[in-house]
Amino acid sequence: MAETSAAAAALLRSQKAKLIDILSADSDFLLQHADARSLLSASAYKRARAVSDPCGQVRDVLDHVLQRGPAASQGLLDLLGSSALQETFPLLKDLTVERQSSGETDTFDRHGFDQRRLPGPPVKRRCVGHAERPPGLVTEKQLMMVARVLGRSWKAIGRQALEIPTVKLEQVEEDHQTHVERVFAMLRIWQSCQRDQATAAHLHFLLSQEDCALPADAIHFLLETD
Repeated sequence: MAETSAAAAALLRSQKAKLIDILSADSDFLLQHADARSLLSASAYKRARAVSDPCGQVRDVLDHVLQRGPAASQGLLDLLGSSALQETFPLLKDLTVERQSSGETDTFDRHGFDQRRLPGPPVKRRCVGHAERPPGLVTEKQLMMVARVLGRSWKAIGRQALEIPTVKLEQVEEDHQTHVERVFAMLRIWQSCQRDQATAAHLHFLLSQEDCALPADAIHFLLETD
């Protein structure tokens, strides 16, 4: 595992320029997801938030993760292979890494970085199938889209529609600075509590209640299917 994580750091470093180019298309999306997975320290998150240039923001995230060590680098590779990042940054699917020793290439796919060709002992890839992620589960991309449309009554919606305890909502408000960050964190709490019931349709139903006062077209995307 240690050798694999070290290789992950090397691969990130070798593809840093390409990743900056791809991920700068929506640097805030990357930042929020990296923070949600605890890949950044609190101080690093604040520094990155203060950077106005998207390329600079992505560079700071990559540099911090690489400085935190192999485990954080592996965590970032897993994030880059997640469905949320793959859907938001489709060019990740085309990003390949050529190994100088053999000329073989590796790619980022929906299950994370293809580790079968990483240096060191063979790595068993975790099987991710429909049994593990039932179809219809809300994605992190959809949660971020919802976070951007919920208004200042987000805490009331959290208490009434999503049934999140007030103490957790207050903690979210304390831990995050911007409105979108707070709403996204609240939705992640709901997603974690609901587990296999955290479907996009279920979230749409809850947010469509009269007390939420959300325009129907604002969250209609939750009912859209691929």
